[in-house]
Amino acid sequence: MGKKLYVGNLGYNVTSAGLEQLFSQHGSVQSAQVIEDRASGRSKGFGFVEMSSDEEARQAIAALNGQVHDGRALTVNEAKPREDRGGFGGSRHGGYGRRR
Repeated sequence: MGKKLYVGNLGYNVTSAGLEQLFSQHGSVQSAQVIEDRASGRSKGFGFVEMSSDEEARQAIAALNGQVHDGRALTVNEAKPREDRGGFGGSRHGGYGRRR
């Protein structure tokens, strides 16, 4: 099991510091980050926490998955490696040019 955890269904006013505080009750937190929208700076409602050991990560999942925090039931599980999204860039037309 990995030490990096995905935390979903976060309340929009949960901060990275608040996320770290929540998980520190279940072990030593290496890092905690709430993911924010680049344009608005507002939380996207999920984040990642890295625990010091696999055992602490297991304890945090057991304690917090499904628990209500800030009015929402948290989803806590092992973070999956990031998928390669391809090299077409950010065009909303699938990376293809405009037909003329």
